[in-house]
Amino acid sequence: MIDLNSRLLEPVRSALATLVSPIYVIAESPYQMGRQASQTLSTRELLITENARLEKRNLELAQTAQQFVALREENDRLRQLLGSRQRLGVEGLVAELIGVVPSPNTFQIEIDKGADAGVFVGQAVIDADGLFGQVVEVAQFTSRVMLVIDAAHAVPVQVLRNDFRSIAAGTGRVDRLELEYVPITADIRVGDQLVSSGLGGHFPQGYPVGEVVSVVVDPTLTYAQVGARPLAALDRARHVLLVTGSEALPPAPAEQPVEATP
Repeated sequence: MIDLNSRLLEPVRSALATLVSPIYVIAESPYQMGRQASQTLSTRELLITENARLEKRNLELAQTAQQFVALREENDRLRQLLGSRQRLGVEGLVAELIGVVPSPNTFQIEIDKGADAGVFVGQAVIDADGLFGQVVEVAQFTSRVMLVIDAAHAVPVQVLRNDFRSIAAGTGRVDRLELEYVPITADIRVGDQLVSSGLGGHFPQGYPVGEVVSVVVDPTLTYAQVGARPLAALDRARHVLLVTGSEALPPAPAEQPVEATP
């Protein structure tokens, strides 16, 4: 019997291994192809799953980014609003716009502060840029504000440059006020700044109201036609400031007559 470990048969074994090697490869190839196909499908499924997860995460991050931008802008507006309070030297109550009165002939909004917060009819309302309007109706938890551009609204104003006084009336247009009863000889120019004069008792003095944008003088008429642009962000503001403090106290109730004792 020939020793299996004998080196004499090593060339024979090597030759036989060389001959049968292709047979092993051919026999093993279906299994190799199956494993590769399985790995390829598994990798593809993993990639599809990962891609879907990343797309979802991207949408979540985009939504978060949009919310962050919105919150940052809202925070900036609130800072400007509180800054206007400090600039004007008044106390105020911040309120949020919660609705618009659905009427084609009025410019009124609903805010989230009412009688429970001390809001009263006639209270002045401002935003970060200027006079916004005044409270015209108060409920327990909400109030209605008439904007300065409402055709039924008017506010006594004066020209900051020379103290000329007039009345700025709403026109029903979001971008225009008109000054009433301005003589054609009045010293008023395009670019003049208008502030509340304090006359009439509804608005404290010195609130920014508008900027003169047009002055039309017709010698045949008694009064000039003066148009102004409101300074408040009437169509964009989300928060407003209800003026409180000693300058904006509600009217005192009428005293009840004392009955005479017999």
